[in-house]
Amino acid sequence: MSFREIAVTVRAVNRASNEFTRIQTDAEALTARIKSLGSAVAGLGAAGVAVGYVAQQFGLLNSEQARVFNSAMTVVAVMGTFMRTSVGVAAAQKVYAAACWIATAAQNALNISYATFLALTGVGVAVIVAAAAAMWHFASQMDAATDSVKNYNAAWAETGGYSRNVRRAGEEEAFRRRGVE
Repeated sequence: MSFREIAVTVRAVNRASNEFTRIQTDAEALTARIKSLGSAVAGLGAAGVAVGYVAQQFGLLNSEQARVFNSAMTVVAVMGTFMRTSVGVAAAQKVYAAACWIATAAQNALNISYATFLALTGVGVAVIVAAAAAMWHFASQMDAATDSVKNYNAAWAETGGYSRNVRRAGEEEAFRRRGVE
């Protein structure tokens, strides 16, 4: 292995190390946020259980309502505690990864539909331009045909009024006797 190959390898490892470090930092920040959220949820559940007992003591809830409410708040507290464990963090990160995958798939679908829209719009514009070019060509051909008819009519007007340009000998006199001219 040459010195140049070693230098390229070291640069590649250094660049990859920076990205891995960034990913690790992001994962640690996510873990800290999940644990913080877990603590808040566990505290909310514990506070809910306390509120349920107090509400039962003051007669706001009967024993059945208090039992259901306290059970629900206990489940919330347990879920918050679970989120603080390493297994809970791993589960939350998997849920986050799944949500990111769904968001990416949705974004890709939107990108595909936008690209299709742009392509179809481009085709539509191309069809309009082609139709305009065809109409211009047809109009220019019609102008040329109109000019040709005008020139033909002007030339015909100069021929002396005969329906034929080829004249036979003595034909003029025959027409004059009949009163054509």
